[in-house]
Amino acid sequence: MGTLVFHWITGNKVPVFLGSSFAFVTATQMVVSTMGIPYAQGGIIFAGLVYVALSLLVAAVGSEKVRQFFPPVVTGPVIVVIGVSLSPNGISDASTNWPIAIFVLAVVIGISVFAKGFFKLVPILIGLLSGYLVALIASLTGICPGLIDLSVIAQAPIINPLWKLDGSFFTLPKFDLTAILAIAPIAFVTFMEHIGDITTNGTVVGKDFFKDPGLHRTLLGDGIATLLAGLAGGPANTTYSENTGVLAVTKVYDIGVIKLAAVFAIILGTIGKFGAVISTIPNCVKGGMEIMLFGMIAAVGMRTLAEANLDFTHSRNLIIVALILVFGLGMSSGISLFGIQFSGLFVAVLVGALANKILPENI
Repeated sequence: MGTLVFHWITGNKVPVFLGSSFAFVTATQMVVSTMGIPYAQGGIIFAGLVYVALSLLVAAVGSEKVRQFFPPVVTGPVIVVIGVSLSPNGISDASTNWPIAIFVLAVVIGISVFAKGFFKLVPILIGLLSGYLVALIASLTGICPGLIDLSVIAQAPIINPLWKLDGSFFTLPKFDLTAILAIAPIAFVTFMEHIGDITTNGTVVGKDFFKDPGLHRTLLGDGIATLLAGLAGGPANTTYSENTGVLAVTKVYDIGVIKLAAVFAIILGTIGKFGAVISTIPNCVKGGMEIMLFGMIAAVGMRTLAEANLDFTHSRNLIIVALILVFGLGMSSGISLFGIQFSGLFVAVLVGALANKILPENI
């Protein structure tokens, strides 16, 4: 739904598919586990409002001035921080069954390196299916009993009801300052990711989306999509980074194709059996994929630095990268100031942007 809304707001000009940034994962999980889904919805709605406010700010000051705050020396290490910060989650999931996790990882690497044509585009999907099949065999044969609970699939409805009279399917958002402050500021981080994604997508397609339809409109698309996600109980939306790789490999920039994919996703969301199968994916299978995914995110950050040809004999570049890495990784659990909890990632982005503007160019 968010993807369709995004394309409506941007005039069907930007070939992106929306997803949720990994930056939101930890904060959303924390709020859900401690306060419940409705309060996470409230935080996500305010994250959407932050997007909207940023879009208005960009419209007022101009996109070129915004770009000056987030050069590669800032965006690169922040992306590294996101990947490395998530890596313990991948290791934790994989450790539930290392043999299967390593098998999944090997399949993903093998397909990525040796496969041709269509198969080379979907190594994660092939790794998931292969790992699930191995886990299912291990579960049914008693090698790893209980690894997959097929009763969940049997009990799931074929079609999910769109609403239940007791309100148990959808929940209405609730608002709490702690939950809002835990989730909403992350929009400032994904704002930076958005700038990188829109810039890269424009390079691949051969257009300047900063000018047409404009950065303010793409940000507004993310914001309204996130508002709707919060109301419906979904995660915050942002332009999905992996989308750029698909564009580069397939050369398919047709907005109609992307919108059709969004329709397929909505249809799959109504199929209860499909959702049940997804819920039975063992952590070890997810862990094998996560090791590659989270590592790739960190590698993309390093590639951003490499492609910018930054001169690290200059103390300025070293200082900015060092500050971002230390604050982002050292404050993995966040920091509390004046009763407000800020994520380490948010602090890293803020410190990096400020250091980039304050430090003189010639040091």
